[in-house]
Amino acid sequence: MNIKPIKNQQDYELAMVTIEKLWDARPGSAEADELDVLATLVESYEKKQFEIAAPDPVAAIKFRMEQQGLSDADLVSALGQRSRVSEILNKKRKLSISMIRNLHQQLQIPLESLISDYPLVK
Repeated sequence: MNIKPIKNQQDYELAMVTIEKLWDARPGSAEADELDVLATLVESYEKKQFEIAAPDPVAAIKFRMEQQGLSDADLVSALGQRSRVSEILNKKRKLSISMIRNLHQQLQIPLESLISDYPLVK
């Protein structure tokens, strides 16, 4: 096993080719161990190189609404009156702490997706 850190695209591509060759390694074998280590290195490299920015809170809410087939009216219990729901979804008003808690509890939207700052539309 000759494994080294993945520092650039060439190292990454070589690791991917090696992973493909080792993919069917017998569990518990030296090849399976090498596959495990390489997969960990590739995962770390990909996290650094291909970082995906988290959506802003409104995008996260709209995504969950789409996933669950919800309408604006379904958010009244979490955000307050219907006009407030509209203001939030149109980025005319920011989420309050209680709204964030309600969305997290009722729709299981991760807190990390709800607490980031975002610009309001004027």
